[in-house]
Amino acid sequence: MFLLVSHFPQRRQMDTSSENMEPQRQTLKPVTSLSLGRYHISEEYGFLLQNPLKELPDQYRPWMEIARELPHLIESHQLRAHVYKMPLLDSRFLKSHREQRLAHLVLAAITMGFVWQEGETQPPKVLPRTLAIPFVEVSRKLGLPPILVHSDLVLTNWTKRNPEGPWEISNLETIISFPGGESLQAFALVTVLVEKAAAPGIKALVRGVEAVLQHNQDTLLQALQQLRLSIQDMAKALAQMHDYVDPDIFYTVIRIFLSGWKDNPAMPEGLVYEGVTTEPLRYSGGSAAQSSVLQAFDEFLGIQHCKGSGDFLHRMRDHMPPSHKAFLEDLHLAPSLRDYVLTSGTGCCLMAYNQCVEALAQLRSYHINVVARYIISAASRARSKMLSHPAPHALEDRGTGGTAVLSFLKSVREKTVEAILHPNA
Repeated sequence: MFLLVSHFPQRRQMDTSSENMEPQRQTLKPVTSLSLGRYHISEEYGFLLQNPLKELPDQYRPWMEIARELPHLIESHQLRAHVYKMPLLDSRFLKSHREQRLAHLVLAAITMGFVWQEGETQPPKVLPRTLAIPFVEVSRKLGLPPILVHSDLVLTNWTKRNPEGPWEISNLETIISFPGGESLQAFALVTVLVEKAAAPGIKALVRGVEAVLQHNQDTLLQALQQLRLSIQDMAKALAQMHDYVDPDIFYTVIRIFLSGWKDNPAMPEGLVYEGVTTEPLRYSGGSAAQSSVLQAFDEFLGIQHCKGSGDFLHRMRDHMPPSHKAFLEDLHLAPSLRDYVLTSGTGCCLMAYNQCVEALAQLRSYHINVVARYIISAASRARSKMLSHPAPHALEDRGTGGTAVLSFLKSVREKTVEAILHPNA
């Protein structure tokens, strides 16, 4: 989304021992400005992949044929049989970035379906080599872990029915789906709309960094006002979740396909990627913390989270495209907006800053309400046997990323509220 001396990470080799390593925080030359295109971020689309591909080259048709039929194959308990018959395809012919992103989405979706086809009871311990080898190869090329991540399900998984039409649920569709019908489609697409609503905020954030560097208070004020509006628009987009996604279908049908094999009692040992390693690997499932948006806002606004929550958020950066992670790291090197606001002597900038922080706290409060409805309340109904579908229990009160979800979200909101500035009178 944003000129500075940038530090793009080296293409990350697959960590076959652990994903728990603390991210390396380098002390580098201070940021002089930010250019969104450098980080593969768009002023119009934000972190969303622009114009995602819907088809892979013809030699990868076996993957696409399975992915297109994923909901049916899972629901009819036929997916694993199809995966065992898959040919071993060479991923080196995936040349473009968009081809590699679609391949990661396709292979990730097939993997999640393969693992969770029968629910959480006796999930397989080994991912077959015809799926594991190309999935790990594509993951290495992209610097992503070999599991379904936010950049797959959301950033890469959207298309407009009418390219000239509006950004509305009715004019969007997913490229790859899971069981869950319209609720699954809407869960992904509402999140797409939240990401799209964040794009003006990311653009404003860059203007804000430049304004601080240039000591331009008028530009900073405008940037903060635009950021606040963008955060509020994100909340409006998120509200559509209640209109289109059934909480019970999300909890009993959809959620397990977003779950990983780290911090998950259903798969305590992890998963062996056959042909890659003989030892099981553990990876966190999909999580909203894998979106770069709120972490970018936190970095810009100088919001610091407690150690537990902060460690988890930083770990989730390894589940982001490396260019987006690099953007967050370079934002961290930018001059402190909070210090500038406190020392600028202008009350209007301080007020605008606080309004941004308050809007972000409100968004996080709304997110807590959504989670309470779609996980906590739905889990309660499942325990009372009031749901028509059998519900998974392993992650009953936890997020699909493996966190104790409510305590994590409340901690993050609390630290956001604490960031509101109260200068001495």
